[in-house]
Amino acid sequence: MALADSADLIADGGGAERVESVAAVNKVFAILQALGENNQIGISELSQRLVMSKSTVHRFLQTLKALGYVAQEEDTDRYRLTIKLFELGAKSLQSVDLVREADVQMRHISRLTREAVHLGAFDENSIVYIHKIDADYDLRMQSRIGRRNPLYSTAIGKVLLAWMEPEEARHVLSTIEFRKSTQKTLGSADAVLSILPRVREQGYGEDNEEQEEGLQCIAVPVFDRFGHVIAGLSVSFPSMRCGADTKAHYVALLKEAGRAISVQLGYAEAVADNG
Repeated sequence: MALADSADLIADGGGAERVESVAAVNKVFAILQALGENNQIGISELSQRLVMSKSTVHRFLQTLKALGYVAQEEDTDRYRLTIKLFELGAKSLQSVDLVREADVQMRHISRLTREAVHLGAFDENSIVYIHKIDADYDLRMQSRIGRRNPLYSTAIGKVLLAWMEPEEARHVLSTIEFRKSTQKTLGSADAVLSILPRVREQGYGEDNEEQEEGLQCIAVPVFDRFGHVIAGLSVSFPSMRCGADTKAHYVALLKEAGRAISVQLGYAEAVADNG
């Protein structure tokens, strides 16, 4: 049974099918663990060790190979893990470190502003919120941890795009279907690309009621130790509470927080880049 088939069975929630799907998942992880304990291993040895038929082991291995988690040596036909599992684990570890370091700064901003504070990262062609501190005020926002929003209509999205290479940003935007959330939503890739140099120059991005009516947002980049922007940190607030002094205050708070998080993640040049 392929991994995709297992997921479908789990989604169905049927009795016998669910038992079968759980058994399939257990077998997959048993194979991965056995591969992790051995540099290379053949099907016969693997099937004996796991007490599975060779055909079952072969079927799972072929699926894992197609997904890129397992490789097969041409000269010996033995199987080994690829680096893909390490990359997956590293991403998870990075997210945990990022959220932990960001939480301190986000709570600090929340105490000073009483507004909603978000941490968002790039995923495929949108942003996904990975941490949030709710506003003290009765602010109803269409955001929650795990929710996705467009790159082109959010302050975090503009920050993530602005620190990409121009061609990469253009490619990402070319895969997006632009939809108007409000009358102020930017409607094309060219419109978004035209503002990215300014976002990078000033060190922050803005959402001026482009995602939700009556709501504004300011975001700054967060850098990892390699100098890559891995997230955006933002403050969201109703337009009626945003004067020039308030905006300047929020930008200063965000830049200071973005700098502090980046330094904690190992980015030595954060002070220079965040201004």
